[in-house]
Order: sequence, then C-alpha cells, then structure tokens
Amino acid sequence: MKDMSNLDDFEVGFDIPAKPGMDESEIQTPCLVLDLDALERNIKKMGDYAKEHGMRHRTHGKMHKSVDVQKLQEKLGGACGVCCQKVSEAEVFARGGIKDVLVSNQVRDPAKIDRLAKLPKLGARTICCVDDLANVDDLSAAAQKHGTEIECLVEIDCGAGRCGVTTTPEVVEIAKAIDAAPGLKFTGIQAYQGAMQHLDSYDERKEKIDIAVAMVKDAVDTLKAEGLECDIVGGGGTGSYYFESNSGVYNELQCGSYAFMDADYGRILDKDGKRIDQGEWENAFFILTSVMSHAKADKAIVDAGLKAQSVDSGLPVVFGRDDVEYIKCSDEHGVVKDPGGALKVNDKLKLVPGHCDPTANVHDWYVGVRNGKVETVWPVSARGHAY
Repeated sequence: MKDMSNLDDFEVGFDIPAKPGMDESEIQTPCLVLDLDALERNIKKMGDYAKEHGMRHRTHGKMHKSVDVQKLQEKLGGACGVCCQKVSEAEVFARGGIKDVLVSNQVRDPAKIDRLAKLPKLGARTICCVDDLANVDDLSAAAQKHGTEIECLVEIDCGAGRCGVTTTPEVVEIAKAIDAAPGLKFTGIQAYQGAMQHLDSYDERKEKIDIAVAMVKDAVDTLKAEGLECDIVGGGGTGSYYFESNSGVYNELQCGSYAFMDADYGRILDKDGKRIDQGEWENAFFILTSVMSHAKADKAIVDAGLKAQSVDSGLPVVFGRDDVEYIKCSDEHGVVKDPGGALKVNDKLKLVPGHCDPTANVHDWYVGVRNGKVETVWPVSARGHAY
C-alpha cells in the first residue's frame, strides 16, 4: 500500500485528483475540494466563540474523518480533542497523533472493547460512552488486561431517541459503578441532542434543547451531591451550540459540520430568521464536477452522481449560480437543468452536498485550494474505518 503522506508515488487521474501546485482548472473530477480560506475562517470563528464562552470544543471527527483537518482545528480553533463514532475511527486519529479521543458511542463487542483498551498505549486519552451497567465490567476487564485507563461518560438520551438512559437515577447508578471499577474513570456526561440539529426554526430548536438542559442539570446536580464531579458535560452541534454554551451546565461543545457546511445545515435559520450559510458559516466543502455531455439543449450531464455523494438529505446545490440547477442523479451521472444553455462540455461546477459527513466518507482525498491553486492534498484518513 502506498504511503499516503508521500504524494510523489501517486498518479493524478488514477490514484489522486490533483497535486499541490496545480491550477484549480486541472483538478480531476469528481472530487472533494476545500476552500482553505473559508475553512480556516470557520474553524477560527468557532474556536474564538468557544473561548469567549468559557467552553472547550471537542470537534467531531466523524464529519471529516481527516487527521489533517483535525490538526487544523486544534491549531487554529483550539480544539481540545476529537469525537469519533467508531473504535477503528478513533484509532486512526490516535495513530495520527491526536492526544484526546472520545468515542461518543457505546462499545459493546468484545473485540472492539479490547482495541479501545489499547488506545491509551498510542498516547491518547481515551473516553467512551456507557448507557448500560453490563458494559462496565467488560470495559474494566479490558482496561486491567492492558494496564490502561478508559474514561467513561454516562450517556443521557435527551431527545434523540437512540442511545442513552432517560432518568437521573439510572445516570447515578451507572456513574457509581464506573467510579468503583478498576481501570475505569468516571469523567462526566454525554448529552448530544441530535434530533433537533436540522430543525429549521430557531425557536423549535431552543424548545428541544431546553428540555435537554433541564435533564442534564438535574443529573449533574445529583451526581455532585453524591460526590461525583463531571469534568466533561458534552454536547452541542452546529444547529445548537449557542444554546449549550449559554446553559450554565455544558462545558464542552461537539460541533462538526460548521467547518465544512452543507446544503441541509445551510437551510436552518438563526435567531434573526436568516439562513446560517448566509453569514454565520461559510461553505468550504464542495464536490467539484465536470460537464461531460450537453447533447440535450436544456440540460448538462456532469460526472458527479450517486457514487460521488450522499443524497440522504437532498440533492446538492450548485454553488454561486442561480442560472443552473442540479435536478437528478444516477450512479455515475448528474443532471443539471440548464435552460439558457450557459454550460459547455468540460465546464466545472462546485456542488454543495446535501450532507457533508457521508459525502466525505465516499472519497479518498481532499483537495485544498487557495487563490486558484492547489495548496494541499489530504487523505480522508478514516474512510472505511467503520468498525
């Protein structure tokens, strides 16, 4: 397997879409392009916000799955560490030099628990979520086996309806078990309200998060009365971070999509009724696609179809243009409505995907562009690491 940190052995158009120094017009499509200026502004803006509000920001690696992007988030945005959803994903970041890794999920399979328990040997603080007493003994046994420590957050289901417990007594029971277990450390609470992140209405999002805040506050106060302090009270996403950061309860944000933005997040509204991609955050993440056919006068066919993106949150939006519209896709083709015949063969378009996370996961590379030139090419480091 080729060393992805050394691009000399890669061929443009076969292994890789571009190399540093190339003109933007030479990039092979379809591929992922990052506007480095916009990306850096987004990262710095969120970092400044977190600092001003006395919050830590643990950026969400499941969004970009890139060690290089994570390092940029730590350097420019002061991120304290990374959230991952899978053990193998977390291992990629730990092997890549990230020193504080949270698997913001439950780890139950024995083989996965064993790998989780070995992560501290890579030099990474290792944290996971727990929502079942039965999980505590298994995690403890693995940590003791490898002579390591696994930190644990009790997960509260604060509205997403997925993992997590729903009552304070359950939180306390599990937290006490973790605190008493050899090789484990009770570190706090995970309370991410994922179900409300994409609600368009600011007021509807606030209503949902107010319920979550009340649940979390009750749990934190009760744990404190029991002698258990929460170093981490984590949650908050791109659609809600301003609520958690002003709650007086949360101390760690877990925003991900803010750095790239996508069409679905772009549609949600801020407190003034303005789309968040029209001032709050910039689009920095695109699928670059080329027109491959214009045999039909009113539509262009591009090379970014289903295999170049995820359409679970809707079709992509053509960036910076209102004269053409991406209207349909099949495996290898995208159909762009072009009523005025504005496009010609080999023209390139930048598409804002409906959902950035799964779109990133179907590509091997990010092409970072600045001032019309390819500045960097980064591997999507954790692509395929879904175990």
